[in-house]
Amino acid sequence: MTVKINVKGPIISNDDKWIYDMFGMTATAPNDVIDALPTDGSDVEVDVNSNGGLVDSGSEIYTALKSYSGKVTVNVVGMAASAASLIAMAGNPTRISPVGQIMIHNVSAGIYGDYRDQAKLSDVLKQCSEAIANAYQLKTGLSMDDLLSKMDEETYLNADKAKELGFVDEIMFDEEPELDLVADNGSGLLPRTAIEKVKELMDSKTNGTPIAKTIKPRELSGNEIKQIADAVVEQLNRKPERTEDTFNPFAF
Repeated sequence: MTVKINVKGPIISNDDKWIYDMFGMTATAPNDVIDALPTDGSDVEVDVNSNGGLVDSGSEIYTALKSYSGKVTVNVVGMAASAASLIAMAGNPTRISPVGQIMIHNVSAGIYGDYRDQAKLSDVLKQCSEAIANAYQLKTGLSMDDLLSKMDEETYLNADKAKELGFVDEIMFDEEPELDLVADNGSGLLPRTAIEKVKELMDSKTNGTPIAKTIKPRELSGNEIKQIADAVVEQLNRKPERTEDTFNPFAF
């Protein structure tokens, strides 16, 4: 049995969760995820749709998912930004909706203090960003310089780009047609569509009896073979008729 866990809304601290709950606001704290992890190593699916939040909380959730003994699938169902993008890196695999996005950027913070305090904060923020980039590098295999540059630019990745760069492993609902591997283009194989059309034709009935039961392939005459071939070509070239169900000028 697969256990579903949601990472929705801002990523917050455990101590603040009660406030969000009191106002009925969706948010995710580390304990929401940690407490939901099964004790028997069952498969887990984590749905992520969050604009991010606290780095420490995001790091704790990421670490908990990476440390989990069972299979963890992360689905980016909307946005996985900032701290939420870190959580998305914990999936094996990580999947993204065709309309999902991932956003990465540098860690940010603000303090009150003199130039020494500000200089120290700058160094701390740089180290925090590099720590986050470690998770991106572990997932994508991209160079640290490349990742830090993308974080400097605040980079948004759609589904195709996220897969291309290795931030995700799969695009959800993206089912590739099965391909027939052939030795060369002159192998003499019939196109798969033609074969399917022949099967349809052979399954059709004449006087209530399927054609396939009335003849054997080796008993076909040259004229019968030509009729079947002509029927296949006709069906392959036939364009679907436009109907109310297939055409709507106002559909989006």
